[in-house]
Amino acid sequence: MSAASQAPEYIRAISPYQPGKPIAELAREMGLPEAGIVKLASNENPLGMAPRAREAAMAALSGIERYPDGNGFALKAALSRRLNVAPEQIVLGNGSNDVLELAARTFLAPGRSAVFSQYAFAVYPLAINAVGARGIQVTAKDYGHDLDAMASAIEADTRIVFIANPNNPTGTFLFGAALEAFLQRVPQDVLVVLDEAYTEYLNATQRYDSIPWLSRFSNLLISRTFSKAYGLAGLRVGYGIAHPEVADLMNRVRQPFNVSSVALAAAEAALLDEEFLAQSARMNERGMAQITEALAELGLEWIPSAGNFVTFRVGDAAAVNASLLRQGVIVRPIASYGLPEWLRVSIGLPEENARFIAALKQALG
Repeated sequence: MSAASQAPEYIRAISPYQPGKPIAELAREMGLPEAGIVKLASNENPLGMAPRAREAAMAALSGIERYPDGNGFALKAALSRRLNVAPEQIVLGNGSNDVLELAARTFLAPGRSAVFSQYAFAVYPLAINAVGARGIQVTAKDYGHDLDAMASAIEADTRIVFIANPNNPTGTFLFGAALEAFLQRVPQDVLVVLDEAYTEYLNATQRYDSIPWLSRFSNLLISRTFSKAYGLAGLRVGYGIAHPEVADLMNRVRQPFNVSSVALAAAEAALLDEEFLAQSARMNERGMAQITEALAELGLEWIPSAGNFVTFRVGDAAAVNASLLRQGVIVRPIASYGLPEWLRVSIGLPEENARFIAALKQALG
């Protein structure tokens, strides 16, 4: 009997997360020059990182021999000022992915369950399964969250409900009023994890402010990230905001130094670079129009998206994706989400979007 065979069955049953294919990997596989490859697979910011964040990251390297501030005092203080919450309400994570897993480790265990939507972020079932809890998947409505069905799906042993807004990978969006009404229906002993990884991309008519809800709903955890609009995906830094008692419990299971000193410094500086954030949102809006207009010309179906990506239907997605890869364009197959005929493309620079559109036309013949 091997050591591996002694791992709990719920660990052995986990299907690993499938990230977007790295540029270097495609270059090796296809013999392509890396400089000629366009990656539109992981919803990264095509503008890179904010200039202020880059300067702060470079400056932080001078102290890289020291451990980072395990409590993230300066970043929490900056977030506290920005969001008007107490530092005790903040949990820092190695990306918001870490925050989601911390929530699962804190509130789930064998014999407990968590509710999430069909077509929602793949990390939710992974986090649930990794702690031996039971996942309750609720059938999606128009590729997005059916909040009424999700409220009805809550069982006596349910301890978490995961909601992504906008949702990844479908890009669907829930208005603030609907979310607020949902929170009023959820029992107070069930944590609602509101994943707002793409909230900076919402347009003026979609914007809502979930932070004030924290004073009314002690069972609300809002997770956000610096990986998307702030352009810090490679540094891995995100945060959660919750009732102080919830944050305290999550901090007890957090790794002592889960965010690096470079990431802490860059994130703190990025918060101050509002012009970069606005520039990123404007570019995304134009790029979204560029790509969806092309999809329309090609007669393809797509799901209206509030994020920095769009999911579209091509039929034989595996064949189309293979053709795109041969042409040096990386998008995201999402068959693992139960959408085998669909692909997801991130919004890139205008020239990257044009390259994708040309490659897609060729792939479709």
